[in-house]
Amino acid sequence: MRPRLSLLAALGILAIGAGCTTDGSRQNSQLRVRTDFPGGSAQVEQLSEESKTIQLTPTLHPGRGWDAWWYFKLEGVKPGETITLDVGKGIWATPDQAMFSYDNVTWQHTSPGKRQKDRIVYQHTVEKTPVWFAWGPPFVLSDAERLIDNICARSPYATRFVLAKSKDGHTIPALKLYDPSVPASEKLGIWVEARQHAWESGSSWVGKGFIEWVISDDPQAKALRQMADIYFVPIMDVDNVQRGAGGKNATPHDQNRDWSDSPHYPEVAAAQEHIRELNRIGRFDLFVDLHNPAPNDKRPFYFVTVAEYLSAQGAKNLKDFFLCSKEAINGPLPLLDKARESGPEYDKAWDKISKNWVTKHTAGHVVAITLETSWNTPQSTQEGYQTVGRQLGEAIAKYFTEPRR
Repeated sequence: MRPRLSLLAALGILAIGAGCTTDGSRQNSQLRVRTDFPGGSAQVEQLSEESKTIQLTPTLHPGRGWDAWWYFKLEGVKPGETITLDVGKGIWATPDQAMFSYDNVTWQHTSPGKRQKDRIVYQHTVEKTPVWFAWGPPFVLSDAERLIDNICARSPYATRFVLAKSKDGHTIPALKLYDPSVPASEKLGIWVEARQHAWESGSSWVGKGFIEWVISDDPQAKALRQMADIYFVPIMDVDNVQRGAGGKNATPHDQNRDWSDSPHYPEVAAAQEHIRELNRIGRFDLFVDLHNPAPNDKRPFYFVTVAEYLSAQGAKNLKDFFLCSKEAINGPLPLLDKARESGPEYDKAWDKISKNWVTKHTAGHVVAITLETSWNTPQSTQEGYQTVGRQLGEAIAKYFTEPRR
């Protein structure tokens, strides 16, 4: 008769001695690397109990985008012990500083790691247990749900809605903020979304900072709420976020190359439908897509549509919006002095990038941009990202409320 496996071993959480769990993590009888939760990712290559060293790469998800994201819970470590993380897979998976948390809620940077070719080695002395480590501050579907619940509880102007049901069957939560005291016919329309690339977790934190500022008592926020209906989606690529995959360059393409007449992803199709309808009734004015850029981009910047797509009014409005943003997004992650274009030289699918599709399919006055917030700096933290989000809100308010230059 075959021996029965323990429940923990069957779940891929624990292995006795040196071995592999069902999620691909190598384990021994003391240290345990767990990824059996939403967003979890770590392919353990080697684990040394003696030196407390874990050698790993992001979990492989063929066809699900870049192998850049890693996030795991470490059990079996004791306070006072120094953990060494040896992470591979190249520059996109190896930030200068990793992040750690003792409650899976508040995240801090480790000390800077030491690079060794395409790998990096971080060391962290654990103060208490358990401890989680990650590429950046995680933000998964439950965080999005919690954020929207919190906003709705705090603001009488907020209402949740379901953007779409994803291919994996996840409900994609979204939020609408509107002030019913102002006639609908007089309202502007603003659409802000994050996380079309699942590994870019910082973009969801930027979005959190933005939407929490919008419902605040700041006079600018109050003015913006009165003049605009604001739509917010904290996570677009929920499937890959929950899976712990990268999403960028997924098969057949990532979400931000899916904005065509026949989109592959239900959430993209749903966003297009909302935007088309708002534009049809003359109530669409601004589209902002939130991302994180390349590792060497140390300051946030905007990607904008190629000039040929813009009307004269659109070009002027884009310039005005950029000037407002330069004033507002001023640190600790200040906006770069110049925006970048994403046209044919940037990507062969450039016309299927969200902001380019929006520009082409909406009225000439509409501003459509991508905000890329740096992820590989000491300021790229939950607090730093949310500050950029708040400043983005201030920039939007300046653009719509202050006299044009």
